[in-house]
Amino acid sequence: MLQRDATVAENPGTEPSPSVLRTASWDRIRDLFPLDSGTAHLNSGTVGVMPHDVLDTYTRVTREWTGSLANIYPPSLYPEYRAAIASDFGVAQDEMVICHNATEGMARVVAGLDFRPGDEVLTTTHECFSVLSNLNLAHNRYGVEVHKLTLPTGYDVTTEEILHLFESAITPRTRAMFFAGVTLFGGVRMPVRELCTMAQRRGIITVVDGALLPGMIDTDLRRLGVDFLVGSGSKWQCGPLGTGLLYVRNRVTPANPLPLPTFWPVISTWYPLEGAPPPRSHPDTSATNNIGDYLQSAGSASVARAAALARACEVWNLIGRSRIEERILSLGRYAKRRIAEELGPGALYSPTADERLNSPLTTFNPFRDPADAYDGMKFETLIARLEHEDRVWIRWVEFDVPGSARMRYAARFCTHLFNSEDDVDRALLAVVRLATELS
Repeated sequence: MLQRDATVAENPGTEPSPSVLRTASWDRIRDLFPLDSGTAHLNSGTVGVMPHDVLDTYTRVTREWTGSLANIYPPSLYPEYRAAIASDFGVAQDEMVICHNATEGMARVVAGLDFRPGDEVLTTTHECFSVLSNLNLAHNRYGVEVHKLTLPTGYDVTTEEILHLFESAITPRTRAMFFAGVTLFGGVRMPVRELCTMAQRRGIITVVDGALLPGMIDTDLRRLGVDFLVGSGSKWQCGPLGTGLLYVRNRVTPANPLPLPTFWPVISTWYPLEGAPPPRSHPDTSATNNIGDYLQSAGSASVARAAALARACEVWNLIGRSRIEERILSLGRYAKRRIAEELGPGALYSPTADERLNSPLTTFNPFRDPADAYDGMKFETLIARLEHEDRVWIRWVEFDVPGSARMRYAARFCTHLFNSEDDVDRALLAVVRLATELS
């Protein structure tokens, strides 16, 4: 728990008391992070920024365990950390796993599902490589057919368009749907609850790449009705690198009344050496096993990283997850409005008119000539100069758009709680200047 009551203004890098954090200004909260005053970090989609206290936790626990003769295996199950983090996302400890990153979590889901030759999986071309590469492995190994949809992009995209796209692609052979919570490339906050309801009506398994959701959206996984979700601990949740979350539904609930899908807990030292584990069944059945323990038990693990991730989650709770979500979505709306003012609505790839799809990721074409959207070298040069000349960190992305045989490039802004409207304005003006020089 927090012990220090000194104000951030007097002691940069220290945290105010919990009661102050809930109402602290965003300028004060920014001081919780080791960010230089002259920089604008708008790239949380790649990696976030650990607060000072999270860094301190990581260092302290590393020192405590270095050279220690204590038994490392019991604490590496992280029972207290998993219970606390699970409650943050509306689920139970037996459903939550602290893994190394979202990529590892996704690989374990794909490898653990009971796929058979001829099964069809529905996904999109806008998924992270961690999804598409693992599904291609399943295709090559098991004969799974992977059907990829290209999501619509642009200012006027609606939720109904996305739902219709998925609905029209489902076939009797569709076994699972894989989709992002928020897409890395278009910055689309996907209609997860609606897609899960659609899948449940047909008995289809849902797997969500929620790499960006922890720390971004105040998420209740139980209410969303997902079967599996993976998340990053080091992006919007601002935990240490090498941390991720894996949620495996272990309950039959009104939000998801389907039977639990067959799932093999790959990478496990807890799985019995002989025989089978207890069945995963209704939560009122005493034989229901702790699928989280089976997945978490994988030999020695970094207690320091888990402790730091748990501390990052605790800091978020002290500030208020719903408050953080409101802040970063508001900044995302501001970024889209400013880009539309400077470059026109046609420059935006991220949905803007439909608030239901709004996210803090905003992708756009900063060049006036539409042909420059195909010039990857210009985007690489712009990003490099932006960092070197203006100390602004963003990222370029590349993705498919409907009706085009060529990939499009885009600049991507990611707004977080430590950002401000001034960060957005400074970054946008610098991007527009550089794009003009490079045209």
